[in-house]
Amino acid sequence: MGTVIGDLLPLAVGVAVSPVPVIAVILMLLAPRAGSASAAFGLGWTVGVVTVTVAATALAGGSGLGSDDEPSTAASVTKVVLGFLLLLLAVRQWRSRPRGDEPATLPSWMSAVDQVTPVKAAGLGVLLSAVNPKNLLLCVSAGVTVASAALDTQEQVVSVAVFTLVAVSTVVVPAVAYAVAGARLRHPLDELKGWLQANNATVMAVLLLVLGVSVLGKGLGGLL
Repeated sequence: MGTVIGDLLPLAVGVAVSPVPVIAVILMLLAPRAGSASAAFGLGWTVGVVTVTVAATALAGGSGLGSDDEPSTAASVTKVVLGFLLLLLAVRQWRSRPRGDEPATLPSWMSAVDQVTPVKAAGLGVLLSAVNPKNLLLCVSAGVTVASAALDTQEQVVSVAVFTLVAVSTVVVPAVAYAVAGARLRHPLDELKGWLQANNATVMAVLLLVLGVSVLGKGLGGLL
């Protein structure tokens, strides 16, 4: 199980280092409904990550991707496809980065995220974690990794739990920290938001490149 968790950690970090949801939760923390909206967003984010990862694990296991010793050919091919798709997303992110003094562009819905209700915040968290192409690919990759290993049910549950804890940390931790420290975090959070806004595309491009090469390499390694 240790090897599987080692393979899952980079994927979990890939989900965790997602500038857009981190910016969203910071905006919620700086808004009047800081506590309820950010908590609901964190819950939705967690539900989305768990749902996709568990579903991918179940589907991959039911499709015979697992093996008692070595990854099956189907599992390796799946990883090659996922790695290739991550590399395509990396290229897309890199091409969308701001040039020179060009301001960074963010989703239009962010202009109203500081006024979102808890219910809408929860739904937004689910959408950003489960429907976003980058996170979807990473969670599916995690599910395939778990399913293709020789793990029993308890070990699979532990592996998915570790993946989820790391993946949701950057969204959940700021909300918890703000609940404890309150207004003292407003300035640091505002500075972090500005940096993430300016470097969103570049951070994601580099991250997706590294993860894409990693997943692709593991898939090719299982085929050779």
